[in-house]
Amino acid sequence: MVIPDDNAKLCGTLILGGYVGEQPTESFLSRLGAGHLAGAILFRRNLPDLRAGYEAARTITRVTPSDAPPWIAIDQEGGRVRRLLAPALQLPPMRKLGGLGDASLVERAMRTVGYQLAALGFNLDFAPVLDVDTNPNNPVIGDRSFGRDARTVAELGCAAIQGLQSAGISACGKHFPGHGDTSVDSHLDLPRVDTSLDRMRRVELVPFAAAVRCGVDAMMSAHIVCSAVDPQVPATLSRRLMMGLIRGDLGFEGVVFTDDLEMKAIAGRYGFGDAAVAAIEAGCDVVCISKDEDAQQQAHAALVRQCERDARFRARCEQAARRSLALRRRRRPAPSATWEAALQTCVGDEATALANEVSARCALDA
Repeated sequence: MVIPDDNAKLCGTLILGGYVGEQPTESFLSRLGAGHLAGAILFRRNLPDLRAGYEAARTITRVTPSDAPPWIAIDQEGGRVRRLLAPALQLPPMRKLGGLGDASLVERAMRTVGYQLAALGFNLDFAPVLDVDTNPNNPVIGDRSFGRDARTVAELGCAAIQGLQSAGISACGKHFPGHGDTSVDSHLDLPRVDTSLDRMRRVELVPFAAAVRCGVDAMMSAHIVCSAVDPQVPATLSRRLMMGLIRGDLGFEGVVFTDDLEMKAIAGRYGFGDAAVAAIEAGCDVVCISKDEDAQQQAHAALVRQCERDARFRARCEQAARRSLALRRRRRPAPSATWEAALQTCVGDEATALANEVSARCALDA
């Protein structure tokens, strides 16, 4: 695996960024072209319609070096966390879909989502949610989870992963090691989970272990403190959790993304540069910074500085870059040749039939 020998490009493979408008800014595209970003994550603010996503993906793909194809990522879970508007498939919350007890339907639904994402030019979906929703007062997970039973979440999570990846989209299970038992939203503050490691192995970790066995491409870390494993720092910044638990105990060899470093659980306590360095040192492979381009550049500069003064840190960056680049090259984004062809994938017979089936069965279950 050939990786960049230039520190600026090496560290660029470790940062996934976003931008504010409907189309990438010139500065964002310039950093992509220079190899100082690994790709883009698109949100609803970037996607007033499907064509905007298609055009953005084509632009991002065009400016990125061919030997380092970009991540073009999205959170397309279903329910309240879906970035693409109709005519893309509008799935209900995973709690509702999973409540039908039909893993094959979950797989078919996420395969359809995957085909639509691939046609538009995406290659990474930050889904499925693998959190077990054990706390009814949880303000951030709720019906995004497949349920309150660990085995159910594991079974349906694997179905979703297989559906996405069979369509050529990297699935990313989240939020490791489990955000389901929190009572604080990590977008707003730093949650703390005080459950025992034994309980985590019996509940929270079950879906993540299953995802590893079914070949998930990627995982996303949670900005939560797990006092039983590391009471000092959030999981995203914890070597005990990232290297010890997810790599060692679970044996995961895929790509680990951080949750957004702009969330208050991290941004309210750490500088972007310090957080990026700590996350990579802990064992994460790619740091996500969702819209602040200055923060992305701060993180990049800090990673480069640390590479230049610490050979062991540079070796860790090389490890992360190899892992990430291998998957990026295997899951190259490939937008449809024309907008009309991309649109046809979204409104074709298969997608329409699946949408009608989901709608009918969820209505009957109501």
